[in-house]
Amino acid sequence: MYTYYEMDKNPGVRVDEHEFGNKFAYLDNEEIKEKLFEFKDGDFSKITLYIPAIHCSSCIWLLEHLNTLHPGISHSMVQFIKKEVSVTFKEKEISLRQLVELLASIHYTPLITLDNMDEKSKKKESRQLLFKLGVAGFAFGNIMMWSLPEYFAGEQGIEPALQRFFNFLNLLLAIPVLIYSARDYLLSAFKNLQHGVANTDLPISVGIIALFSQSVYEILSNTGSGYMDSFTGFIFFLLIGKWYQNKTYQALAFDRDYKSYFPIAITKIVNGVEEIIQIKNLKKDDRILVRHHELIPVDAVLVKGVANIDYSFVTGESNPVQKLINEPIYAGGKQMGEAIELIVNKTIDQSSLTKLWNQSEGGIEAKETLNNFVDRISKWFTIVILSIATLTMLTWFFIDAPRAISIFTAVLIVACPCALALSIPFSYGNSMRIFGKRGFYIKNTQVIENLSKINTIVFDKTGTLTQSNAVNVSFGGKEELSNDQLSFVKSLARQSTHPLSVTLSQHLANMDSYQLQNFKEIAGKGVQASIDGHQIRLGSATYINIPEAQDRAGASKVYISIDGVYLGYFSFENRYREGIEGLINRLQKKYAVHLVSGDNDGERERLLKWFHHKENVHFNQNPDDKLQYIRSLQDEGKNVLMIGDGLNDAGGLAQSDTGITIADDIYNFSPACDGILESNRFHNLYKYLKFSKSSVNIVKISFLISLIYNIIGLGFAVSGLLTPIVAAILMPISSVSVVLFVSIATTVMAYISDKSS
Repeated sequence: MYTYYEMDKNPGVRVDEHEFGNKFAYLDNEEIKEKLFEFKDGDFSKITLYIPAIHCSSCIWLLEHLNTLHPGISHSMVQFIKKEVSVTFKEKEISLRQLVELLASIHYTPLITLDNMDEKSKKKESRQLLFKLGVAGFAFGNIMMWSLPEYFAGEQGIEPALQRFFNFLNLLLAIPVLIYSARDYLLSAFKNLQHGVANTDLPISVGIIALFSQSVYEILSNTGSGYMDSFTGFIFFLLIGKWYQNKTYQALAFDRDYKSYFPIAITKIVNGVEEIIQIKNLKKDDRILVRHHELIPVDAVLVKGVANIDYSFVTGESNPVQKLINEPIYAGGKQMGEAIELIVNKTIDQSSLTKLWNQSEGGIEAKETLNNFVDRISKWFTIVILSIATLTMLTWFFIDAPRAISIFTAVLIVACPCALALSIPFSYGNSMRIFGKRGFYIKNTQVIENLSKINTIVFDKTGTLTQSNAVNVSFGGKEELSNDQLSFVKSLARQSTHPLSVTLSQHLANMDSYQLQNFKEIAGKGVQASIDGHQIRLGSATYINIPEAQDRAGASKVYISIDGVYLGYFSFENRYREGIEGLINRLQKKYAVHLVSGDNDGERERLLKWFHHKENVHFNQNPDDKLQYIRSLQDEGKNVLMIGDGLNDAGGLAQSDTGITIADDIYNFSPACDGILESNRFHNLYKYLKFSKSSVNIVKISFLISLIYNIIGLGFAVSGLLTPIVAAILMPISSVSVVLFVSIATTVMAYISDKSS
């Protein structure tokens, strides 16, 4: 939430070396660090830490802007449900120990154990919450019991000495509630204020201190009995609400279980034969083939080829890192150059790969979002609520002074913005889960809102409208190619992830494979390399430097030259995806639909029957042409969705407001895209766009519900009709009710969308 707080752009944080002593000294041990790191290569390291103190939107904002607290932190991302933060940082500038100490200094101390870290840490934190709840409950029950004589004594009251005795007993019981049970709220507010941050724990903490201080004053000055029953009850019900929220959020967890259904495949080599399998089926010691521009899905060891690994997906740095034979290569890197062969070192942890995808930055930022809207409301929320609460307290001092502090506290608590802040993550999060179950996997929640604003759709043709795995391949040339020449073609084609190269490689699967030198690929044009001293080129007619032939109208072609001699071409007769005509017709009723293809215009007449506006259909477009075309549409004020194959369209996918890659037999996991759509679900695209609009409408309705709750609650609190205990009960109930509403509503709307024609 970029404007939730006003912070110095480069404030820096100096953690006192003596503040934590040697508490985190074990994190300087290299062996321990290796067990904790998810990724480490060059200057960059990545770790995911479990932080039990995460509980609200301000926690998310601060933890996702750790780079404002230390320049050595490159990126951080919070998993709210799991209470985890993933941090990418430069160890030369900030060590793991310093990172953890930085988090501890702002009261987000990670719980770290090397053996089954998450489960043990979460169980430990759950026990601590129950202990705090037990202390508050014990004190609240006994204080209520010792306060009964005063409640039932009537006008005559009770013996003053006995009353003072009960008052001091109440004070003694309330002290551990303040120091132990309420410490997380107080420390969070205090430590964030030290760094210039006013989080949502601040008004709660002010209410706690005000109620306790007023009670202590009355007891010590013997001017009253205080409000220790209200104070301990308030903390007790706050903790019950926190426990209940945790349980509810876990039950509604919208994590996408990519281990079960995320559509990424890889080429596995078994006894010299290539076969395509899903990554989740990879096992340790399997041998895999990774082509140019393919993402490495698992930790592995290089056994063949020259590896130039682009880790920008993980670190943000685009300079490739060269790896030698037998060197380790981490998941998330992208091979730049000829195909390489790897031995799997670790079985797939799909969730780790997903985190890398979620934190990569692709596409352009939305100019105006619902998150911006919440930011504008939330930016001054704490100040406004503190002002209202203070004015209310001052007013009640003249009306009923003993009740002023209690009413002040009730105003602070009932106006907590958690319900408003949680509307977006839970509504969109549940929508992401629903999309995933229907074969559409999106990068993050912002994609849903971007989809809802789309008014223009741009399609690629090859591998998008056409089926990559249903193509008839034939050769056209003056004479047939020899087996050696076919082997050269196969060896070069297998290096590329372009749909036509993949199809050609599969068509020539029985041919031998050769080692390549000086491999080079120019996106949208072709590939070339040296094999046994021969120069091989595959690609478009212009790439081969010949006039384009029109021997087979309507067919895509890959042209071949060896040692500068043109030998002919492979022709690919396309088969279009099932239901594509009906989908385009439906989309054109609500959207401007365009086609930009790198192929020739041999199928123009057929496609113009589907696309109503011939000026929106373009052929012979290279990757830069596609990017510029999308940019021109955006210059006209269009919100553009591009759907392509993920490689030649990478520039266009990144430039578009939303980019979607179609997943076929081989899945090019492209950081440039915002979503991956299973090819057999392509015909449901219209329904997905419709559902994205429903999700945004649900968020708006939940905003209205939250605001109505806050207004009504404030009205009762300001008028003195709401006690701190009741406010403490209503606060989590409001949050949970909004979460339940958005979760149920998105599920219902998804069902309606599925049933619609």
